[in-house]
Amino acid sequence: MSLSLEQVHRVAQLARLEISDAEAETTRTQLNAIFTLIEAMQAVDTKGIEPMAHAQDLSQRLRPDEVTETDRRGAFQAVSPEVEAGLFLVPKVIE
Repeated sequence: MSLSLEQVHRVAQLARLEISDAEAETTRTQLNAIFTLIEAMQAVDTKGIEPMAHAQDLSQRLRPDEVTETDRRGAFQAVSPEVEAGLFLVPKVIE
């Protein structure tokens, strides 16, 4: 896939960007290079290859999922101007 100069100007217009013809040509060249790279990557046969989250075989050090804080909701809501059913009430800001 390659973009034409008109398509680059159209995308710039949709993005509310004002670009000159020289900038559009540079952008078109760069985008077409990206599309060429994507096409080359899509041409690679990846059947039987398991997806991975990292290029190296690393494992994430995870901490135990334990509660470390005490429930202080009552203390926090005690100083709040308005609370109802455990929720903070705030003024409406959007009509």
